Amino acid sequence: MEKRVNIEAALPTVWKAMYNLSISMAKTSLTPVQQELIKVRVSQINGCAFCLDMHSKEALRIGETPQRLLLLNAWRETDLFTAEEKAILAVAEEVTLIHQHGVSDATYQQAAQLFGPEVVAQIIVAAVLINTWNRIAVSTQLPVAKAA
Repeated sequence: MEKRVNIEAALPTVWKAMYNLSISMAKTSLTPVQQELIKVRVSQINGCAFCLDMHSKEALRIGETPQRLLLLNAWRETDLFTAEEKAILAVAEEVTLIHQHGVSDATYQQAAQLFGPEVVAQIIVAAVLINTWNRIAVSTQLPVAKAA
């Protein structure tokens, strides 16, 4: 596989700005588990192996269960996720697949009823941010480190 551009090296100020945005998002009222669920689910949709590897490991490290991670792509079909988590995942999916029909009124209203505008904004930005990281990782073919 041909080596591709290193975005961090090519655009260090842009990379740092994105990294700083990631740090800011970590300080929102979304729980660490909620944030990792967004990152893993969006990375599943985008087929980003690098981010799936990173965020699945982080989710497990902070207490997420293997069962819930394995069933995350089928979250609608199980009662393993709370109503709040399902609302978060619905928004994250629709932001990721924005080209299909945008974020539906039903999805937005469900999230707004559960969380209010500030947290809905946090969910949207969290989804946008991991989508950006996914696009960098996939387009530059960032490799997944092999397990030891």
